[in-house]
Amino acid sequence: MSRHRIQVKPGSRKGPLVEDGPDGLLTVFVRERAVEGAANAGVVAALAKHWGVRTSEVRIVAGHKARIKTVELDD
Repeated sequence: MSRHRIQVKPGSRKGPLVEDGPDGLLTVFVRERAVEGAANAGVVAALAKHWGVRTSEVRIVAGHKARIKTVELDD
């Protein structure tokens, strides 16, 4: 299992897109708004596609209501 800190940009026209930031954080752009967990679902889907894994292998473990999140990836 590996953990990654990410920054989320909900409601972005660029999304779904994952970019490496200069500070080492992954920035995840998603089209979904931060309403009723829609953005979190979009983040999991975007990261799963980016890493080439199933969505069930990506979990948000901290920051469910924040823009900076910690995600866990099953190796």
